[in-house]
Amino acid sequence: MQIRAAVLEEFGQPLVVQELELAEPKDGEALVRLAACGVCHTDLYTASGADPSGYAPCVLGHEGAGVVEKVGTGVASLWPGDHVVTLFAPECGECVHCRSDRTNRCVAIRDQQGLGYLPDGTTRLTRGGEPMRHFMGTSTFAEYAVLPEIALAKVSAEAPLEGCAPFACGLSTGIGAALYTARVEPGSTCAVFGCGLVGLGAVIGARLADAERILAVDLSVDRLAEARHHGATDTRIAGDDVVDWIREETGGFGADYTFEATGNVHVMRQAVESAREAWGLATMMGVAGKGETLEIVPRLLITGRRVAGSSFGGVKGRTQVPQLVDRWLAGEIDVDALLSHRLSLDAVNRGFELMEAQDGIRSLVVFP
Repeated sequence: MQIRAAVLEEFGQPLVVQELELAEPKDGEALVRLAACGVCHTDLYTASGADPSGYAPCVLGHEGAGVVEKVGTGVASLWPGDHVVTLFAPECGECVHCRSDRTNRCVAIRDQQGLGYLPDGTTRLTRGGEPMRHFMGTSTFAEYAVLPEIALAKVSAEAPLEGCAPFACGLSTGIGAALYTARVEPGSTCAVFGCGLVGLGAVIGARLADAERILAVDLSVDRLAEARHHGATDTRIAGDDVVDWIREETGGFGADYTFEATGNVHVMRQAVESAREAWGLATMMGVAGKGETLEIVPRLLITGRRVAGSSFGGVKGRTQVPQLVDRWLAGEIDVDALLSHRLSLDAVNRGFELMEAQDGIRSLVVFP
């Protein structure tokens, strides 16, 4: 079938919306009609050429939600008409990582996915008869996409699909980092660095975990107001004095849990330094630039602080994304407040501009 999609032709250049051919789903795959796709920093990171694993040309986009149109042979958990969230972090349920409650890093299709292919080592996208690679196994800046069954989370049909899209990446990453990676305990104190979608997700996750205090840090007054809306109890403009402020607010000890959502290695270090001596846990969610390193004074660690990384918030996609969507439907998460701009596919590059200007929280590409 012919579809319209946003193609990354060259790093550092705007995406180009054009017509491509999308093949039928094969064994274990499903065809999804996209309803909405969030414009995520990871898309911009790859488009800029900063991602050492990036490749072009390809169809970008990974934060999608839509409706299953057709399924291939062997698909047992999805049917046409099902509402789904796309998963760049699949869940096969069978590999050594899926069987563990310590990680969500499914290894079933990772190698081919990282190369831009579907599990059988081929693509479903072509242009002029030439194959075009998929992005993160998803390629959702497009009217339709073919994805593996294990990379689709079936969600409640009652949930508006535009609101489901952020659960495909940014929102789940932040919420999950608090609930599943750090496993925030009730009554604890948390500090969140960066209040974009991922950081606000961490604020929400800390609130859902019944943290007593949630300290939020950002350069933007507007984003700090958003943080308060979603559950932050204290806010501070980012600066070199933030570590001292967090320590002062916590009796000189530091926060029980800190979360970094900027990708800035200086801020990452602040997150470690402001974690509590003896048991503080600093969780890193932001993606640093190519070649950058995080320097940590060893004494911060041998006195009890710990550092963890969090990929997709530790969320097991097919199992736990539907649960998070249900919590939204139950009124525990204000998703509407996070959706800032709605754009057509032709305006996808405007989404990157809004992101770089920190205008709003999440822009969506919506499909008629």
